[in-house]
Amino acid sequence: MSTISDFIGTSARDNVISAIAKARDNEAFNAVLSYSEERALERADKVDAGEITGRLAGVPFIAKDNFLTYEAPTTAASTFLKDFKAPLQATAIEKLEAEGAICIGKANLDAFAHGGSTENSAYGPTKNAFDTERVAGGSSGGSAVVVALGIVPFALGTDTGGSIRQPASFNGVVGVKPTYGTVSRYGVVAMASSTDTIGVLASSVEDAEIVMDIMSGHDTKDMTTLPDFFAPQIIDGPKKIGVIKEFMDEGVDPEVKAVTEKYIEVLKANGHEVKEVSISLIKYALAIYYIVVPAEISSNLGRYDGIRYGNRADAASLGEVYGLSRDQGFMPENKRRIMIGSYVLSSGFFDAYYLQAQKARTLLINEFNALFEEYDALIGPVAPTPAFKLGENTSDPVKMYLADIMTVPASLAGLPAISVPAGTSEAGLPIGVQLIGARKSDGLLLALAKEGK
Repeated sequence: MSTISDFIGTSARDNVISAIAKARDNEAFNAVLSYSEERALERADKVDAGEITGRLAGVPFIAKDNFLTYEAPTTAASTFLKDFKAPLQATAIEKLEAEGAICIGKANLDAFAHGGSTENSAYGPTKNAFDTERVAGGSSGGSAVVVALGIVPFALGTDTGGSIRQPASFNGVVGVKPTYGTVSRYGVVAMASSTDTIGVLASSVEDAEIVMDIMSGHDTKDMTTLPDFFAPQIIDGPKKIGVIKEFMDEGVDPEVKAVTEKYIEVLKANGHEVKEVSISLIKYALAIYYIVVPAEISSNLGRYDGIRYGNRADAASLGEVYGLSRDQGFMPENKRRIMIGSYVLSSGFFDAYYLQAQKARTLLINEFNALFEEYDALIGPVAPTPAFKLGENTSDPVKMYLADIMTVPASLAGLPAISVPAGTSEAGLPIGVQLIGARKSDGLLLALAKEGK
């Protein structure tokens, strides 16, 4: 894998040409959907001429294709937006470009970020960087793979319920999901507004820290953003870390458990106090998530009607335009989540499902908050297994959803979490470990992640 330092002080034009060539050499992985070659080279020439400067001057990166960017289309890996050209750029992209970074293309994902394997893309699945018969994870699978293959030192992703952390674990890279509101969501295709976060997949913790430091901060265009609090930290003494018991119980692959336990021993050897903790409501987190999130999805996807933008079907009436456009533009998983969300929000079921799920979510948040009064961080696996085989879970949506069982709790609570490469299975598949912190403890988590190497 490449790092940011590999691209600093060298020709920006050469950096861009080399990264795009490497991406094209690895097209069999189906990780990149489109390129911004002309604009990237124009920016590279300005970097080389000294007209553009900054901490990331001349460093190429790739954005998940739900970030609005200039030149390349923003498809969200759907046919609905296959020809959509963004009239603006996401705030996160703008901040990185202000520091001289160069976006060279857009990465594959599950359509509209609905999925945990990147098999729900309208343009075909992305293949795992270590085994082409296995999934890349999702929904930020393309972003994880381009980093794992060394095409770019970092890529942008979105994490609604594990969509950065899980593919990071499956491909052996670092994946950061920040505290909710750390990075502006302006200019990013919405999935579930109360859990969507903007983060990074990188080859090292140090690189992830640089990118997060640049992207974070309040944005007047996104009223959910927090005042700038993110800052790199160092460990100033022993920390108290809780091992989430429910994440280490039955159902976890023995190799995943063993790698996590080995990582815990490293933390202990560094002087940290590690104890087992229990979160009683965590067993309900997946059920809560798959009520709350589809409800928000059904609302956010209402704008895709074939009229205002995106795919428009040929039809004889307005009603048919809506229906046929959505039928042609959405993938089966998009339709499934819209139907679930519409159901739980309907007048006869709102109180029974959605309201109860939100109450349970509050109780889960309270349980996390109580733990963080005593512990500095929590630890556990990212996913129950290493990367599974392509097609293994596509016929069973519930089985696919269970792959998120260890990542959705932090998302529901708006907590920062990071996936760190920690080992490999006997088959050579990467396995990551997840660190979870209290709100706004992002810097501490990254500092702890550096110690686990």
